Amino acid sequence: MTSPAPSSTAPVWAAPLATGPLDARVEIPGSKSLTNRLLVLAALADGPGTLRGALRSRDADLMIAALRTLGVEVTEGGSPSTLHVTPGALKGDVDVFTGLAGTVMRFLPPVAALADGPVRFDGDPQARVRPMRPVLAALHALGVEVQGHDGEAFPSTLPFTVVGTGSMRGGAVDVDASASSQFVSGLLLAAARFEQGLSLRHVGTTLPSLPHIEMTVATLRDAGVQVDDSRDGIWVVQPGPVAARDVRVEPDLSNAAPFLAAALVAGGSVSVPGWPASTTQPGALVPGLLEQMGGTSTLDGDVLTVTGDGTIHGIDVDLKAAGELTPTIAALAALADSPSRLRGIAHLRGHETDRLAALATEITRLGGRCEETRDGLVVTPQPLKGGVFRTYHDHRMATSGALIGLRVPGVGVEDVETTAKTLPGFAGLWQAIL
Repeated sequence: MTSPAPSSTAPVWAAPLATGPLDARVEIPGSKSLTNRLLVLAALADGPGTLRGALRSRDADLMIAALRTLGVEVTEGGSPSTLHVTPGALKGDVDVFTGLAGTVMRFLPPVAALADGPVRFDGDPQARVRPMRPVLAALHALGVEVQGHDGEAFPSTLPFTVVGTGSMRGGAVDVDASASSQFVSGLLLAAARFEQGLSLRHVGTTLPSLPHIEMTVATLRDAGVQVDDSRDGIWVVQPGPVAARDVRVEPDLSNAAPFLAAALVAGGSVSVPGWPASTTQPGALVPGLLEQMGGTSTLDGDVLTVTGDGTIHGIDVDLKAAGELTPTIAALAALADSPSRLRGIAHLRGHETDRLAALATEITRLGGRCEETRDGLVVTPQPLKGGVFRTYHDHRMATSGALIGLRVPGVGVEDVETTAKTLPGFAGLWQAIL
């Protein structure tokens, strides 16, 4: 994949420069990954349920809109982050818009197979290059008709149509999830509603973001679904009901990463309340990574605090389990006192943009040296200068540029509002830590 051309008309946000050590506390909204998994399970449950502390962002709102289109009732409670979900018969002959949300485009086709007619999927122009074939091929192998656009025999990207028949046989299927763990998660989330359940085997050469699959399995078990994951690369989901629940969503630990990393860039301390004692979120790796790069972290009750003195060390790390942290770690690496090698992240070429190409391009644009490898990046620190840091419609590129801008004068972040995908109001929260 190549990164899409950035918009020449997108506004540029002047990233604030840190003028002294930080002493900040940041409330991070709910996890996008958990919010959208819990919304799907609530839509398939055996009765009405409630999500509290749900993230309200573009990705979550796209999921809500798609579920409503399919016949699920989703209403707000006393605040927008409280969502009441009432399942209903899933409707066909509808159009689902995915935006650029991987969770919507990959989690909902298996749900659409349970609808009573065709469900047409399409999204943003950038979404039309994101890989979809593994989940669509799996549905086809399980007996679901999948139609491409303009007579295409078998689609590998958006747009496409899943022809639901009101039920789904299920059974055994092989999936190559080398490009995204979401192909596994999407099938597992709907599997309890398949007549025979699902036995899914991963047949690819690598499996990125395994913690995200572990998150999916944990949410299924919490909803009373029987899942056997005792064998590497194989998941067996038994058919049965999905329990309706009243559940609270954890803060998004990956969204906390750039805020906590700011303590290393500017010095001082940044605290995030609500940090879970145990979690399946890949963002749980953040404290350990920041410690390797020169910071210290403490957990006092549920408040995680990271402290730094402005010193940043290079790192050699495999980020396969938490690729979404790469933009934050790459930004730190560009400001470090020694080179860094980030490995195991070839799958980032298929995210909102080709994140490896985008990071290499933008760090180099500011005077740094960042080179792509077969499965990652090598960052060799050099003096950075101001300039426009382009985001390619990618929320994590925007937070990466803001992090560099804490230390480098004159950095402007193109289209910072793309952060609304997972963290609405980012610019205000970022300014507040200063």
